[in-house]
Amino acid sequence: MDAGTLLHALNIAYELTTLALTTLGLAVVFGLLGVMNMAHGEFVMIGAYAMVAVQQWGWPLATALPLALAVCAALGWVVERWLVRPLYARPFDTLLATWALAMLMRKTVEAIWGRGYRNIESTVAAPVMLGDTPYPAYRLALMAGTLLLLAALFIWYRRSPAGLRVRAMVGNPVLAQALGINTRRLASQTFVVGVMLAGAAGVLLAPLVRIEPGIGLDYLLDAFFVLVVGGLGTLGGFAGGVGVIGGSQAVMSSVSGQTSGYAVVLVISILFLWLKPDGLFSRLGRR
Repeated sequence: MDAGTLLHALNIAYELTTLALTTLGLAVVFGLLGVMNMAHGEFVMIGAYAMVAVQQWGWPLATALPLALAVCAALGWVVERWLVRPLYARPFDTLLATWALAMLMRKTVEAIWGRGYRNIESTVAAPVMLGDTPYPAYRLALMAGTLLLLAALFIWYRRSPAGLRVRAMVGNPVLAQALGINTRRLASQTFVVGVMLAGAAGVLLAPLVRIEPGIGLDYLLDAFFVLVVGGLGTLGGFAGGVGVIGGSQAVMSSVSGQTSGYAVVLVISILFLWLKPDGLFSRLGRR
């Protein structure tokens, strides 16, 4: 494989990894709970600003991850308990409420750090040689780590007692509650895990992106498109959505520019909403 082809393949793999990482939290919340969390992108933003904060405070950058996880867990519990839980049976109201929350979170970040762009000063972008092709080592580590995370979550969901309780709650919440499963607490924990995954994604991507208060909106749209195409509630749907959306956007962007990539993604999503609204592999579509 020549250097140009290898570099192009690695860049596509990186785009797919980034998309999977930023979509995973919404896939957990929307796919398992049916809650379209419009503040998902803002939780990714919180993770990125955790890196900004520890850099300003002079702390090691590694402390940003536990800081972001703690902040997102606390916010996620409060949001689920006082905002989302009373609206579980009213999905449109949940969408509006979390959209308002997203705007509040953006304005809060603007008040603290301003509207300007921030960058993380780090040496993680140092390249390594793959044959004759230099490539950032951090990107390679990010791709490997994301694959391990997805594998671990799959094993946890399919093999662990907690995963069994989640599947029971999703499949038939009334029966699960009758069997003694505390579905209210389990739903809260699932929501918290989803927003913590979003925050972790923000931390991991912060050294590679420009950080500003509106960064979360792009991540929300991309995540929504992935779930539209792939379907809800299955790993196959998640992987299929990431592959179709991420692959199409990466290829078209490299050929015709970023605008063409976004246009193709939008057209694909509209076609799926029209012709196959349940997505490629939807748990909901098989009921």
